[in-house]
Amino acid sequence: MMEKYNINFNKYFKIFNLFSISLIIISILLLIFKGLNFGVDFKGGTLIELRSTDDQITISKLRQSFNRMNLGDVNIKEFGKKNDFLIKFEKKDKNINFIDKIKKDLEKSIGPGFDFRRVENVGPKVSSELLKSGILAICLALAAMLIYIWIRFEWQFSLGAILALFHDVILTLGIFSLFNLEINLSIVASVLTIVGYSMNDTVVIFDRVRENLKKFADIKIFDLTNKSINETLSRTIITSVTTLLALFSIYIFGGEILKGFSLAMILGVIFGTYSSIYIANPILVALNVSQRTIVKEEKD
Repeated sequence: MMEKYNINFNKYFKIFNLFSISLIIISILLLIFKGLNFGVDFKGGTLIELRSTDDQITISKLRQSFNRMNLGDVNIKEFGKKNDFLIKFEKKDKNINFIDKIKKDLEKSIGPGFDFRRVENVGPKVSSELLKSGILAICLALAAMLIYIWIRFEWQFSLGAILALFHDVILTLGIFSLFNLEINLSIVASVLTIVGYSMNDTVVIFDRVRENLKKFADIKIFDLTNKSINETLSRTIITSVTTLLALFSIYIFGGEILKGFSLAMILGVIFGTYSSIYIANPILVALNVSQRTIVKEEKD
């Protein structure tokens, strides 16, 4: 079957490689020197779920009231219904009097038209364990993907796939660091999803490359990868666009509580689509993969 597209992607792959390397370096520098804005899940603190019965209570009024209490960094979001608010702050205290004092201070500033539906405290030990578990989960996911690609394809393909995954994760975290966006457990979940999505996108193209390597021994890898990308392009576009439409819907209509998760996923899908073309495949070109590579691996 002839490909529907005939775009010369590889013509500019050196330019895009330099562009990607620059973005990776910038992201790593941001992560080293600026760091990530870890939320209550990882830093520890207090979480309050508040429901208001007064339509005059808004996020801005709540923020002004909590800022006067000297509770450290306060994060307030709407979630669920319009009158539901999720409040997180660094200061933590299991003493009931501490929560009662917050209630009394709020009543003085915004009135009695609210109720604390849930109060949770995350200690430093628990938050530290959550952070370690999150990092471990991401590392294990990357390692599992490496082993899977190595078994299914050849080591050259495995290297290309892992570099593409590294690119997607680092750039997503770099954006979160640049704009000081909060990192919580939902972001860890989105990063793990990004790993799976990016790998799926890359495997589809790799499958076609491997298939074409067996069929066209006379075509150089530079042209063959370009041919394979064009043959799978319609599938890549349809998958990416439909996924992005769903994610943008969640970002716009899902409320504040889902904005971080959906934003990370949107970035991951965009970076994953890009890296499957301009990170994973150029590695095969650089390593000069040929039909002999495939035949040799199959004999072994």
